[in-house]
Amino acid sequence: MLAEIRGRSQITIPSEIIKKAGVKTGDVFDVVEKDGGIFLCPVVVYPKDKMKKIARLLKKTDEDIKSGKSKVYSDIDTMFAEMGVTLDEVSD
Repeated sequence: MLAEIRGRSQITIPSEIIKKAGVKTGDVFDVVEKDGGIFLCPVVVYPKDKMKKIARLLKKTDEDIKSGKSKVYSDIDTMFAEMGVTLDEVSD
C-alpha cells in the first residue's frame, strides 16, 4: 500500500492496517528511524505520579523479597489498588 506525506509532515495510514493493528484515535506511537525505514511502535504513556507509585511498590517488594517478608496478594484488584490503579481504568 502506498501513502503520501502531506502538509505538516502528516501521513494517513491505510484503514486496513489500522484495523489489523487495533489502534484508534488518540493512541501514541514511538517513531523510530532505522536503516532507512520509519517504524511506528504503539506505546502506553503513564502519568508520572502513577509511575512513581508503581516504582515505590516495586522497590518495597524487592526489599521484602530480599528480607524474606515478601507479600502475596489475594487478588489482582488489591495489587493494582496499591499501585494507585483501578482495573476500571484499564481498557482494551
